[in-house]
Amino acid sequence: MTHSNPQALDFLRQRRSHPPKLLTGPAPDRAELLDLLDIAARVPDHGKLEPWRFIVLERTALDRLAPVLADFVAASGGDEAMIEKARSAFASPVIVAVVSSPVASEKIPEWEQFLSSGAVCISLVNAALAAGYGAAWLTGPATRADFAAAHLGVKPGERVVGLVHIGQRGATPPERPRPVIADKVNFLG
Repeated sequence: MTHSNPQALDFLRQRRSHPPKLLTGPAPDRAELLDLLDIAARVPDHGKLEPWRFIVLERTALDRLAPVLADFVAASGGDEAMIEKARSAFASPVIVAVVSSPVASEKIPEWEQFLSSGAVCISLVNAALAAGYGAAWLTGPATRADFAAAHLGVKPGERVVGLVHIGQRGATPPERPRPVIADKVNFLG
């Protein structure tokens, strides 16, 4: 193929998320983070609606929100393990909340716009990994509509699709089992 990019294919074959507990500081600076977000926004977007936006949670916000999230989980009936997990959920150097922000359209359904937001999440993870950072796409109680509206500035009709954790890489996580692709594919001729 004349337009093949073997380095990109090799990167994609070997890419793996880095658990947030393995990430350390410093986080990318704002200029570098804006560049990663610019790369992440190059996703399928039928109708050029840009049905997503970013909320960047820097260290000060993460420190302020960690106990608030723990209290939220406790008030929601979470057990001690869930509360402790919530308390440490914001330990990453920086977290980008990717928000699905659908645009009214007669041609492009909301579900398709939501998928575009998910594509932004994986593109941001891949951009961060390619830049040499560790990154992971997670959800959890901070993405719940009531918490996100009260504490992240998520507006009615919006939804947090993912929290992308970014920081310096720690130890490379072990490879996890991957699917047997032949078991997941049907060819229709």
